[in-house]
Amino acid sequence: MLNIIKSGFLIVLMSVFLVFVGYMTGGPDGAMICFFLSLAFNFFSYFFSDKIVLAAYHAQPADPTEHAWLFEALTKLANTAELPVVPKLYVIPIAEPNAFATGRNPKHAVVAVTQGLLNTLNHDEVAAVIAHELGHVKHYDILIQTIVASMASAIMWIASMTRWFGILGGSGSDRRNGNAIGWIFVAILSPVAAMLIQAAISRSREYMADDYSKKLMGSGEYLVNALCRISGAEDRIVEAQHGSAISASTAHMFIYSPKSNFLFKIFSTHPSLEERINNLRK
Repeated sequence: MLNIIKSGFLIVLMSVFLVFVGYMTGGPDGAMICFFLSLAFNFFSYFFSDKIVLAAYHAQPADPTEHAWLFEALTKLANTAELPVVPKLYVIPIAEPNAFATGRNPKHAVVAVTQGLLNTLNHDEVAAVIAHELGHVKHYDILIQTIVASMASAIMWIASMTRWFGILGGSGSDRRNGNAIGWIFVAILSPVAAMLIQAAISRSREYMADDYSKKLMGSGEYLVNALCRISGAEDRIVEAQHGSAISASTAHMFIYSPKSNFLFKIFSTHPSLEERINNLRK
């Protein structure tokens, strides 16, 4: 319940923050433009984000014969979760063990797992990962994170335009009129604030999805074992490849976020491995 309240508060905060950035940039007209800009971002993301991310990772529909046990596990867990339909199942041809859920609502959901996940974990551990992703589907996390990511992108776009405007000299008169602090906030500090809020929301939803996996599986140890094996295998693969195959822009979607993509804990879209294990074993 605490994570639900926290997420709701942060989403409202992100919405207010976006409108505030618009107001700082262009007054009441700027606030209104940002409001409608966020609606446009959200509309596009709501209907097309799943297709974009699946195409970006070359995900393919799972083979019913080759992955029969995977379909069986997904169907059983989806029925236990009382989802309206069983999500579609995709396999991503990369070696890193990971997974994510996408789709605009539980009726149009997709669960995607990497080939590395299937090669690394046993069946119970894979099922625990799928249960985690179904937690995201059940709690509408995909929609929530899509909205938040869209607003964060809008804020960063506005900040980028503001910086270019300043470089080209357009904001010189504003600075002389005493708006230097507002200009600096929009151009430099607002993207950082947007990233912090987005990361905090994502961490809250990850805890909720972990708890849901524990509920569906009857124990949190399956997911604990899966996370430990995913983190260890992922670190070795990243070291060998000198970089993760998972983009930083979509890292928040996956069950495990590569450590190499984040410099500070407060910017991470996922809780630390230790925090997640402690939560699952409470």
